[in-house]
Amino acid sequence: MPSRPSSTSGRRTVFSTAPGTQPGPFGLVEWALFVGVALIWGSSYLFIDISLDALSPLAVTWVRVMFGLGVLAAFPVARRPVERADWRRILVLALTWNTIPFILFPLAQQRIDSALAGMLNAPIPIYSAVIAVFLLRRLPRAHQLTGIALGLLGAIGIGLPAVRDSTSGSLGVLMVVVATLLYGLSINLAVPLQQRYGAPAVIMRALAITAVVTMPLGVIGLAGSEWSPPSVVAVAVLGIMNTGVAYVIMASLVGRVGPTRGSVAVYCLPVVAMILGAVFLDELILPIQVAGTALVLLGAWLTSRPEL
Repeated sequence: MPSRPSSTSGRRTVFSTAPGTQPGPFGLVEWALFVGVALIWGSSYLFIDISLDALSPLAVTWVRVMFGLGVLAAFPVARRPVERADWRRILVLALTWNTIPFILFPLAQQRIDSALAGMLNAPIPIYSAVIAVFLLRRLPRAHQLTGIALGLLGAIGIGLPAVRDSTSGSLGVLMVVVATLLYGLSINLAVPLQQRYGAPAVIMRALAITAVVTMPLGVIGLAGSEWSPPSVVAVAVLGIMNTGVAYVIMASLVGRVGPTRGSVAVYCLPVVAMILGAVFLDELILPIQVAGTALVLLGAWLTSRPEL
């Protein structure tokens, strides 16, 4: 449960993080949050691609934010008051977790394939762990480092066959790398905010900031877009589930287990994408992808072990 905000909080450091409130092994709640993030975010790149068939990248960014903001604003828990001292941190969180990555990913996926975009997300847990080391001034446990390394190898093994045939543009790759670095930072920043106010209140305010910042770009993007039912449905799902719901789930997860352990859920995204491709697109699953899945699951289990 989030702690109750006090009325006499002092000035807080913006770039800081905190350990999770549940340092023990993952329980049912932690695994449920973990699987929820993987299932929802694993389909994000597919929905972005479908949205871009008719909508401009800037329109995708703003419309998804508005859908996510709308669904969260409907719940009273998301309107929980936040202290003035934490608004600077929420502003930075909005820019690094929502605004800039939401702009960069659609622009990048005009230049690179969704498979490559998904693969370039693999280092996020490493970025998150390295940043946590500096902010917390302590190293992860040996089994956590082993789990992160195995998860990275597994994610590469799953995505490598799809990436071999992809066409990449250096600018698109750079955009995704910048976005994933910001994700590594924002996962750390989200932890103390989630612990203090709860995920819905934090994410709703972050999306509200992003909606205001991206509104001029969104209006320009909508003027240059065409509307088609598949694209509208895709961007609606992207906003409601992959933005509103999934960000609340992820913030709840890292608040409970910490930024290093929580970010490993990203490794499961290629697993979900691979399974969706096999079920709905009759794509072939290769032995290297099966081995990669085993490594991802082993890495996730090792990282889920107690911190202490």
